[in-house]
Amino acid sequence: MEFFTLVVLVAIGTYVLKTKEQARRIRLLGSHLGQYQIEKLMETLTSGYLRCLGETDAARQAQIWALLDQSEATLASQFGRFAAGFAKVDEAEARISKLPVALPYADRLLPVGTFDARQAFAIHARGIADAAANRAGQTPKAKAFTMSAELFLMQHTCHWFCRSRAVASARLQVRHQTSHALALASVSPATRAAYRELTGV
Repeated sequence: MEFFTLVVLVAIGTYVLKTKEQARRIRLLGSHLGQYQIEKLMETLTSGYLRCLGETDAARQAQIWALLDQSEATLASQFGRFAAGFAKVDEAEARISKLPVALPYADRLLPVGTFDARQAFAIHARGIADAAANRAGQTPKAKAFTMSAELFLMQHTCHWFCRSRAVASARLQVRHQTSHALALASVSPATRAAYRELTGV
């Protein structure tokens, strides 16, 4: 009975500490993201891509692509500024645990098993900017596919920072019907290589 009580107390304590740590991370990330309209622009782009791909009139489709180009450029600019601002966060506050599930203060207890969110956001900023500028010279459809993947992977990192890798992957699947592996496989080769080197995924 005493052992069972101890287990329950440890479980409760772990949950409380985990919740407190996640709330701190959410506040930190929110304080930086709140200055921009990144999430709104993401929604505009993802819905716009679907609308454009479903458009049968070529002239109208070209019009929509042009409008989306502007939204892509705005999002790239805003995310670049966000990444630059987040780069000023203290390193100890920006570590992300590579463990699949959240454990309280795992980033500080096991620093060798972490990566720097500031570097991850810098990778995403470059990937999004390159996709928006279409440096690869892709067709509008291919460009939209790459940009979507860059955005989904970036959103996954945000959720990973605030919660855990498992939660981030589950949310990506539910919200966008996309697995983490597929998003990673669909971003630009430069983003994929840098991301894998940083995270070990």
